Amino acid sequence: MAAVVRFVLPVAVLAGIVGCESGTGPAPGGVGGSIAASAPAGGPGAVSGPAGASGAASGAGGAPGASSPVDDPPGLLTCGRLAAAIRAASLMEPGVIQEITDASATADAPVADAATALARAYEKAVASHGSAGEPDAVAAVSAAAADMSQVCADSGLDAAG
Repeated sequence: MAAVVRFVLPVAVLAGIVGCESGTGPAPGGVGGSIAASAPAGGPGAVSGPAGASGAASGAGGAPGASSPVDDPPGLLTCGRLAAAIRAASLMEPGVIQEITDASATADAPVADAATALARAYEKAVASHGSAGEPDAVAAVSAAAADMSQVCADSGLDAAG
């Protein structure tokens, strides 16, 4: 099963990224809209648009009096957000990686480190936009997401599988 995930996950993420770049991406409202609906509202897979757009997605943010979801075990929220982004093939959409990185503030070290690596890969991909190195930089985002998914699985937080 792990071998299948290691092969299929990067291919699926890349297919979604390529589809988004060719104009066949998400329907209107995809950027800044909800990227996951498969988890219960406010659950670990609930992620919405750019940072601060939803109390569940932004952790401490949200409406006054709204409680933040508890990250128990640590990293559950981060891995849930990663899983939602992978399922929606939305890793390259603005705000998505930031949501994952923000959630990693309460994650354990391996998950937080993987989120940092994902954020760095994304920053390089954005910086390479329009250059000859862009395809490789986008592929590095996919690889970092696959690596982070494996870290989540190794940590018992197999939300992305």
